Amino acid sequence: MACFLVPMGEAIVTTVIQKVLEKKENKKSDEQKFTWIQRLRLLNRLLWGGVILLAIEHIWHGEITFIPPFLTAMKTPEDTNIMLSELSTVGVTMSIAVTFVWAVIVAIAEKVSKFKEILVQFTY
Repeated sequence: MACFLVPMGEAIVTTVIQKVLEKKENKKSDEQKFTWIQRLRLLNRLLWGGVILLAIEHIWHGEITFIPPFLTAMKTPEDTNIMLSELSTVGVTMSIAVTFVWAVIVAIAEKVSKFKEILVQFTY
């Protein structure tokens, strides 16, 4: 029903953090390194992509409408309780899963980067 709202909240927070870091970062950063801004940009793309796809899917199935209350689960108190339960289970699980996949990608990128540095040292 509204499970995409939890990853959307995470995406909003990480986007704000990314924008703040971009303003603080110097323009002379090393382009070869995987910076925190690039890491956050990747996380944001994963989160926003999932949010957009889920929102389209919910619109397709009629769970989101373009008239208030916008979420069909908010029409009755019983449905609202079910929606809140879904947010706390499915939504949180999706956010954790996406963040975990992102962390694995970042860890692999770091290992590859360090491995390349070691190779460069041995070739010269």
